[in-house]
Amino acid sequence: MMDIQLYNTATRRKDMFVPIDPANVRMYLCGPTVYDRAHLGNARPVLVFDVLSRLLRHVYGESAVTYVRNFTDVDDKINATALARKEAGAKGTLEELVAERSDETIGWYHADMDALGALRPDHEPRATAFISQMVDMIADLITKGFAYENDGHVLFRVRAYEAYGALSGRSVDDMIAGARVEVAPYKEDPMDFVLWKPSDDALPGWNSPWGRGRPGWHIECSAMAYELLGDRFDIHGGGNDLQFPHHENEIAQSKCAGHGFANVWMHNEMLQVEGKKMSKSLGNFFTVRDLLDQGVPGEVIRFVMLSTHYRKPMDWTEKKRAEAEATLRKWRSLTANVPLNPADEQATSALADDLNVSEVIMRMHSLAALGHVSALRATGQMIGLLTDEIGGWDVSPDANLGAFEAAMTDARAIAMEKNDFSKVDALKSALVAAGVEVRMSKSGVELVAGPDFDPSKLEALDV
Repeated sequence: MMDIQLYNTATRRKDMFVPIDPANVRMYLCGPTVYDRAHLGNARPVLVFDVLSRLLRHVYGESAVTYVRNFTDVDDKINATALARKEAGAKGTLEELVAERSDETIGWYHADMDALGALRPDHEPRATAFISQMVDMIADLITKGFAYENDGHVLFRVRAYEAYGALSGRSVDDMIAGARVEVAPYKEDPMDFVLWKPSDDALPGWNSPWGRGRPGWHIECSAMAYELLGDRFDIHGGGNDLQFPHHENEIAQSKCAGHGFANVWMHNEMLQVEGKKMSKSLGNFFTVRDLLDQGVPGEVIRFVMLSTHYRKPMDWTEKKRAEAEATLRKWRSLTANVPLNPADEQATSALADDLNVSEVIMRMHSLAALGHVSALRATGQMIGLLTDEIGGWDVSPDANLGAFEAAMTDARAIAMEKNDFSKVDALKSALVAAGVEVRMSKSGVELVAGPDFDPSKLEALDV
C-alpha cells in the first residue's frame, strides 16, 4: 500500500499518515456559512480536500473513506439577511426566511462547487439538525467544570484547558495581548468563548436548560464531527484563517468533553488576486459564479487553483487563467476518446507527498510532450481534471498540432548538431504568430493552442 505523508499543523512537520482504521478513513472539513455566494477563496479548501479525498480513496478504496463537510446555517449574518428580506416585505416568519435563505445558498454552493469538479462529501450536515447534540455537549462541559452559565449565556473556561493554544503555538496571555477579544459582563475571563447565547423573540432560537437561544459557532463543528465520525477521527481541515480561534476552540471543548478528536490538522493558505489580498474595497473581490458567468470554465478555475501547493499563498491572475485554458484545450484534444491506463506512478508519488499537485501538473506536461496520452488522461482524472463530469466546455480550437511538434523536435535536433537555430527560430516565430505557445524542455517540445489561436496562419507552413 502506498505511503502518504501529510503536513500536520499540530506537530508542525510532515508526518507519515497512519489511519486509525484503514477500512474507515475519516475526514472533516469546515464548510461554508450559508448567507451568500461562495467567493473564490472559499473554493480553495473545497478543492484541496477534494483532491485529498480522491487520494485516500485511491489508496484505501472507494468505500473506505468517510468525508464530512458541514453547512453552518445558524449565524447572525444569515439572520441579518433574512431580517432584511422580511423588512422588505417578504412573507413568512423569520425562521422560515432563514431556512429559505439557507436552502437557496446551499443550492448555489452545490452548483458552483459541482462546476469546479468537486465531488460531494459523504455527509453534509446542517448545524440546525444537530442542536440537541450541541446542547448535550454543552451540558456535559458545565458538569465537568469547563463551562459556566451567566445571564442566559454559556461560556467555555479557556484557562481550564491547559493545552489551549497548542495548535496555533501561542499562550493565552499572548492571544489577549495580540487580539481583539470581546469584553462582556457575563464573562469570567476575556478569552472565554460563547457556547450558547440567548435569542429574543425576533431571532431564531431553540429551547435549552439555559433558556431559548442558539449555539455559538465553535460548538457546532465539535458536535457534528463527534456524531458523524466518532470519538476520534483521522483528519480535520480548513483554511488557515480558521486555525485560531475556531479550530483552537474546537479542540479545547472536544478534548474537555472527553473526545479524542482529530489526529491530523491540515490548513490551506489564503488566496490573492493579481498579487493583492482579495477585498471589496480594492475592487478585486469576485465569486466563483462571477467567473463562471464570465465564461471561465470550471475546469480552468480548478486547474489554476490547484497549480500552487496548498500550503503556499495562491495568486489568481488573468495570465494564469489564459495559460490554464490553453493547456487544458491541448490536453483535452490529445486525450479525447483514449482508453484509461493507470495513473503515472511518478505523479501518484508526488500527490502522496503532501498533495504536491503542482508536481503532478508538471509531470502531466511531460506526459503530453512524450505522447503518453492515456497516462496523461488517467493522471489528470486522479486530481479531478480531464473527467467527463467537468467536461463539456468548448475546447475548440481543436487543432492537431502533432505534426508541428514533430517538425519542431526534428528541427531542434538538427540545429543542435549544426549549431544553426535559424529554422527553429523561424518555425517558432510562425507558431507564436498563429497564437500557439511553444514550450521546449529537456523532455521535448510541447505546443499549446492559446485562446487567440488562428489555424489558418499555419496552412502555409511546410512541415
